[in-house]
Order: sequence, then structure tokens, then C-alpha cells
Amino acid sequence: MNWWLPLRALSGWRPGDLNGDLAAGLTLAAIAIPEQMATARLGGFAPEIGFFAFVAGSLAFALFGANRHLSSGADSTITPLFAGGLALIAVAGSAHYLALAAMLALMVGLLVGLSGIFRLGWIADLLSVPVTTGFLTGIAVHIIVSQLPGLLGLPAEGGETLRRVGEIAANLHLTNPWSLTLGLGVFATVFVAERISARIPGALIGMVLATLAVAVFGLKARGVEVLGALPNGLPQAGLPTASLGDAQALLPLALLIAIVVMVQTAATSRSFVGETPDVNRDFVGVGAGSILSGLFGAFAVNASPPRTAIVAQSGGRSKVSGLIAAAIVLALGAFGGGLLADVPQAALAGVLLFVAQHILRWKVFASVYRQAPVEFLLILVTMTAIVVLPIETGVAVGIGLSLLHGLWSATRTQAIELEQVPGTSVWWPPGTPSAGEQLSGVLVVAFQAPLSFVNADSFKRGVCDLIDARAENIKLVVLEASNIAEIDYTAAQALIEAIAHCRKAGAIFAIARLESLRAQAALARFGIADLVGPRRIFHSVDAAIKALSPDKPRQDEAK
Repeated sequence: MNWWLPLRALSGWRPGDLNGDLAAGLTLAAIAIPEQMATARLGGFAPEIGFFAFVAGSLAFALFGANRHLSSGADSTITPLFAGGLALIAVAGSAHYLALAAMLALMVGLLVGLSGIFRLGWIADLLSVPVTTGFLTGIAVHIIVSQLPGLLGLPAEGGETLRRVGEIAANLHLTNPWSLTLGLGVFATVFVAERISARIPGALIGMVLATLAVAVFGLKARGVEVLGALPNGLPQAGLPTASLGDAQALLPLALLIAIVVMVQTAATSRSFVGETPDVNRDFVGVGAGSILSGLFGAFAVNASPPRTAIVAQSGGRSKVSGLIAAAIVLALGAFGGGLLADVPQAALAGVLLFVAQHILRWKVFASVYRQAPVEFLLILVTMTAIVVLPIETGVAVGIGLSLLHGLWSATRTQAIELEQVPGTSVWWPPGTPSAGEQLSGVLVVAFQAPLSFVNADSFKRGVCDLIDARAENIKLVVLEASNIAEIDYTAAQALIEAIAHCRKAGAIFAIARLESLRAQAALARFGIADLVGPRRIFHSVDAAIKALSPDKPRQDEAK
């Protein structure tokens, strides 16, 4: 049991890996510097706070994470979420706001880390692909709306998304053409650079060019807003000055963000790994990153699929690449604040607009629309909820929709009668090209889902209806149970009632192919194995029929 030991991600590292890690680290730093600044501004924080969040996420993941390529830091997916939630409690940018953000980071880190320690990786599967797509689309809309003022050179707007859109539209005549040109130029630079190669730091190139343009053409005098010199120095470690009441108020938001972080971390870990992914271990690494970030006064961090892809594509061999990038970013935050004084706000807006369009899953949109129109509604409803409602409420709606959709899918499972494939001992659902056969007096029933409270009544009614439909000549009922992986208490009572109905109709009840160990244990626990009888539980339908068929002499063969 050494899975929790730190530095596992560095195991097997060799000096020969340094060249690949150095190249990947430099590339990652070039990508992360403008992105982390922009993401911090998106959340209402000073740009250097984004640097410290990246350093905390990278260092903690190197110590505790498993994936060799995964990059953890400030992330535009969760930033609008916690910024919207914190804005309901404190004024953005205030000392209270910063303290709440740090407290929230500690809470999210604990939730995500403990989920990894207790191996709760299955939580990452709570959001279906359509709901996740709708969630990301809504987040993209929030990012775009929040960055339009910076892009257009307009005063920053606050409040609900739709109201902000109205105010921006009303002030379009005040657009600063220089800011708009700079922002669109950065966007175009990043867009073209990515098309050529994802390893080209288009955001950094665009930001440097925009900064040079501000200095050379004196654009500050033309109304272009710039960052100003950032303070040099390192953050001081300590617990945030937030009360117990603040922590209680933040708990629902922390739970929502933790789920989103786990979903994105699991997806990233599974997509960029050379060996079997260890999602639980990666939860510990990303959770530790949020804790360390909170202790240094920053905000919650998340796994980044684009940055992780950059590390993998740039030849990164281990977490050393992340540590190299973290060292470069830390040096810039600690000593290079003056270098960023003339960075235009519009340049950061251009970076975030590119990020926003990047997280829109157009191919998934089209695929779901063509193949699953009902699930396409989940995308639209989730997206609308996140845009129209307070963002944390919208995320809660999306999670609820995903769970309800899963329950609805489970309730749609019906008991079906199987048919024997001619000339074989195989029993198969009806409707296949080759017509199946039924045996006189024999009913083979299947239920292709776990038995639980959500479908127990449907199962019972389905089995009873099939028995009643052939009540005059039914002598043997075999439950083909290969797909029943679990049986809960409510379902067990339904199964007992179905067995009683079968016997009332004068038929023998048998079970075949119950392969799940959990389901077998449930049969014993609920007394169903004794009720059916051990000599009427078989490894195959064919064995059950040979032993119990009404057309043959009764043979109570062993299982």
C-alpha cells in the first residue's frame, strides 16, 4: 500500500529524460504565463495570484499525483463558477473576497483529496457527456461576456449575465478601436499558432506584440487600459482569515466545484497517460494543489487538458517538466512584475476569448443532435441554466439533470422474453435477423440492468405479465441474470413477489447465469437463494432447461 507516497510520478526518472522535460517545461511556461494571468483576472484577482496558483498546483501534483504529464493550475472552467459564487457574498477584489477564495480553495482541495484517498473516482462519472457539454458551453458564454468590456475598452460590468449583455450592447458606441484591434490581434495570433502547432506559444507571442505596440505607439494615451507594474515578492503562507460561518456558506459551492474538478481531472488523466490511469491518485495531487494554493492566498486549481496536451506533445517525460515551468513562472511573479506593466487588458481578453471558443465542443454538439435528440435537450437546458441562473445554481441544475437522466435510463429497462437461436443452446433477445424459437412450457426471461429501487416495480410487473400471457401452459420460468450486477433491498422484495407469482401460476422458477458476485451475495443475504433452492440455480439456461424441462423426467441436478 504505497500508492499514497509522494513523488511517485517521478519514479523511474533518468538524467537522459532531462532534455525532453526541459523543452516541455519551457513550452508549458510560455503557454501558462499569459493564460494564468488572464484566468486570475477573470476571477477578479491580481494577475500574479494566477502565477502562485499555477506554482502551487504544479508543485503539489508533482509530489502527490500519478500522471506524468498532467498540468494543474488556474483554470478557466471553474474560475467563473467560484467567482460568481463569491461575488454573492463579498465584493470582488476586496480583502474579504480574497480570504473567501482561499478558504474555498482549502475546502475544495480537502474534498477532492479525500475523494482520492477513499477511492471515490466513480464520482467523476456523475456528469454525462451531454450535460458536461452544456456546462462547458455555459461557462464559455460567461467567459465571453466577462471579457467583452476589456476587449472593447468599455468599463467592466457586473451582475447577471443577461443584464451585462444589455449594458455592453448599449455602450458599443464607446468602443475603443485600439483596444479592439489589440484584443482581436492576440486572438488571431493564438488561433493561427495553434493551427500550425500546439507547441507554439501563441498567447505569449500575442501578448508580447500587444505590449510592444502599447509602448511604441503610446496607446495608453489613446485610452488603452494596461495592467500596470505588478508587485514583486513571494506570497506569505497562512490560513485565510475567514470565519466558521463563511465556511458554512461556502460548503455548497465547494461541493459543486469539487465535482467539476474531479470530472475534469479524471477526463484529463484518462486522455493523457502511457499506462493505466490512477484517477484516485490524481485526485489527491490536484486536491493537494488547491490546499497549497489556498494556504498562499490564491484560489482553487484544476487539471488542464490543453496544458497537459502541450506537455505530452512537447516531449515531457515526467513531472520534472511541470516543476521547470513552475520555477520559471515563480521567478516572473517574484522578480519580474515590472516587465508586465504595459500589458494591455485587451490582450488578456483576447487570450480568454480563445480559451472560451476552445472549450466549446462543436463536434459533440453535432453528434448528439444527430444521434440522440433527446439528450441534445440536456445540452440546451444545462447551457441555458448556467447562463440565465446564478452560475452555481446552473451547475447544480446540470448535475441534477445528469443524475435524473441516469435514473430515467435505468427505469426504461423492461423484462424481455428470450428466444433460442435455432440449432444452438444460445438464448437471445427477439428481433434478430434469424427468428428464434420458444420451447413449449418454458419461459426464459432476461432483465438487462442492475436490479434496484428505480426499476424494481417495472421488473416485477414485466415478469408477471410475461407469465400471465402464457399462464395456461407455462411450467418453467428461467431468469437469465447475466446482466444483473446488483440487487438492492427493494428489488429483492420485487423478485420474491415475482417468484411467488410464478409458483401461483403452477410453474417452477429457476435462475441462470447470475455471474455477479455482488448479486450472488445479495441472493443469499435476502434469502432468495434458499427460496429458489440451490438446485435451481444454474450456470446456463441450457442446463436449467435440461434439468427442469416439463417435457423431460424431473432431474434436480446440482448447480
